[in-house]
Amino acid sequence: MHIEGFKVFCDLCDTGNFSRAAEASGITQSAVSQQIRAVEKRFGVPLVDRSNNHFTLTPEGSIYLEVCRDILARYDSLGSRFRVARGKLGGKLRVASVFSIPLHDLPPLLRQFRKNHPGVEVTVDYRKAEEIYDAVGDGRADLGLVAYPKARPGLRAITCWQEKLVLVMPPKHPMGGRRPISLHQLDGERFVGLTPDIPTRQHLDKVLRQAGVKVTLVAELENIETVKAAVEAEQAVSIIPETSVRQEIKQGRLVSRPIDAERIWRPMGAVTRRPIPDKPSLLEFLSLLRKR
Repeated sequence: MHIEGFKVFCDLCDTGNFSRAAEASGITQSAVSQQIRAVEKRFGVPLVDRSNNHFTLTPEGSIYLEVCRDILARYDSLGSRFRVARGKLGGKLRVASVFSIPLHDLPPLLRQFRKNHPGVEVTVDYRKAEEIYDAVGDGRADLGLVAYPKARPGLRAITCWQEKLVLVMPPKHPMGGRRPISLHQLDGERFVGLTPDIPTRQHLDKVLRQAGVKVTLVAELENIETVKAAVEAEQAVSIIPETSVRQEIKQGRLVSRPIDAERIWRPMGAVTRRPIPDKPSLLEFLSLLRKR
């Protein structure tokens, strides 16, 4: 097994598609399949569930993915660690991020990074997801932080953590409760959604459609903060990341309820150019992200 093999498997999991993984890695689809089968043969376990038409990892595949990402994180940080050993980091690091990450996940990461590397000037530019891919691709940003990161030609996607999605509503709403709620119970409910161009909305649309559930949209908004305000104003419900609603729950303005369904998670991660630029501050920031 080689480093490139670990990257190919991560690309496959990030894209969920053998042909896209092959394109991202610059190899043939057959070569991707052969690499996966070689690992399966070596350890005597299946990594990919081939019993259906959807790309799904086996439990062993999930473990292998975790190990691959850990190995790549350590390997990618080598150059940076060598430079850190010779002196402090400096220069600028340009980060482009979707709006929800800076409000809830980015502040502690930035505090830790700035504490470790006070000589690096970090700037954060808040953009929509498509604008972030463009900014990283043409060099206006060193790193993009997005939901549902996807590899594209010339770009590498790295999933760093996952956020649980929950149903939120005003206090005393009829759907309030503590027990997990099924998607079918949302059929016909007044619902506040994100705009259709946002990956989280696209994912939820697919999940609801596959469950045969149709909600009644009362508003479509561009970010989670305005969604929460609309849920209060409209006395409606929405599905948003659990981390983004903790303050409102603590204040008693909203309540949440877990959802009994698969894929009610929002993968979060980074987008960089491919190959990852040998920029010490960028590699150090990526290493911190992967440890989150």
